Amino acid sequence: MQGHFTIGMIMAVTLALFSACTTEDPDANRHHTGSEDQQTGAVAVGAERLLNDYFDLIENQRLGIITNHSAVVGEQHIVDLLHEKDDVEVTALFGPEHGIRGTADAGEPVDDDIDEETGIPVYSLYGETRRPTPEMLEDVDVLVFDIQDVGTRFYTYPATMGRAMRSAVEAGIPYLVLDRPNPIGGTRIEGHIRKDEFTSGIGLYPTPVTHGMTVGELALMIHDQGWHDDIEDLDLHVIELNGWNRDMLWDDTGLEWIPPSPNIPDFETAVIYPGTCLFEGTPASEGRGTYEPFLKVGSPHVDAEKVADELNRRSQSPESGTGYDNEEPDRHRESYLSGLNFHPVTFTPESIPGMSREPKLEGEDVHGVRIEVTGYDAVWPVAAGIHILQVFYDLLPEEHKEEFFHPRGMPVRAGNEFVQEMIREGVPADEIIESWNEDVAEFSEMRRPYLLYD
Repeated sequence: MQGHFTIGMIMAVTLALFSACTTEDPDANRHHTGSEDQQTGAVAVGAERLLNDYFDLIENQRLGIITNHSAVVGEQHIVDLLHEKDDVEVTALFGPEHGIRGTADAGEPVDDDIDEETGIPVYSLYGETRRPTPEMLEDVDVLVFDIQDVGTRFYTYPATMGRAMRSAVEAGIPYLVLDRPNPIGGTRIEGHIRKDEFTSGIGLYPTPVTHGMTVGELALMIHDQGWHDDIEDLDLHVIELNGWNRDMLWDDTGLEWIPPSPNIPDFETAVIYPGTCLFEGTPASEGRGTYEPFLKVGSPHVDAEKVADELNRRSQSPESGTGYDNEEPDRHRESYLSGLNFHPVTFTPESIPGMSREPKLEGEDVHGVRIEVTGYDAVWPVAAGIHILQVFYDLLPEEHKEEFFHPRGMPVRAGNEFVQEMIREGVPADEIIESWNEDVAEFSEMRRPYLLYD
């Protein structure tokens, strides 16, 4: 982590990834800061609105910022923009999983550092410490969170955001969440609510796999639901987006894609990630160690042509699910695999510094599919992931089926043990998908008070 947050550094990181996952406030301690006016063109992110409309919240204050390379406004990073101002001082930076620069491997501990250009201390929140300590906040008057999320329970950034709430309460300082769009929109809710026994760093909150919420909305929910102890007195402010609505996907926002982590290099990957990340709970490859992670999945023990043929057959067959829409139940699709094409592929995972240094099945020939997203708004990724998992499992030789699901790795991603058991028992994929309808309905109602956008 060398140097200042310049756009040149951000672009260099991005290129390396490609070439080398208002209403009235009912609570006096919680504030939504937004506008009912809708902009045309690009969505205005929370960081931009902080600078233009809500600067009084940080004026003449010392700031600690939980952030990474994704926190840009136009072509500049939020830290650059704030560091240049005379009437505010950035005194501490905090890095989540993948680090301030976003180049550390998934799960790899991140070290403390110093930003050489500014001299600002950089504290890791993904090592021995997972939230700011009192010592880290000694010179901080306001704690700010600004990181691009991908709307999926597995992603660790919301967990970092939530844990830091306790730190802000203990320090007696306000906590600002600068909102950013959910790349896969605000209507996709899929998967079972995570059961308590499968709480983990990649499943800290009891949500379905996709929740259809922005980080700002999720922050309000974490606070009000008491998903961390002793946060009821938090002085929480969410700086809302302007010009975003729940039907928008990333391509509709007018914003440039900055990979939020090394293995989500583009929007196509973000769309399918919630489904193919389930492969991390198996010995099969989720595509890490290639330049198309999560768009490629495979196993040494299956026939790629058979996998692709079966998935394409299901994607074109009305029998493969009638489709569903959480917000518009009368709108139907032909298949739970709509918007996807499957191409047979053989690949060999290799070490790629900055993306995956020690990928699963490194050096082995892996057979499977390359997933092509042909209709972003038609894809329901978790439903697709269930179909893909089932096809792989069914086409495995019998001697490899017993060990296909990791005993804990799969349940912490699915949120329960019975998804893998239903696949083992041959329950049709559509029935597995429909088994989470009750959870989706429950969560849809639970999240309703925290939705900031139409």
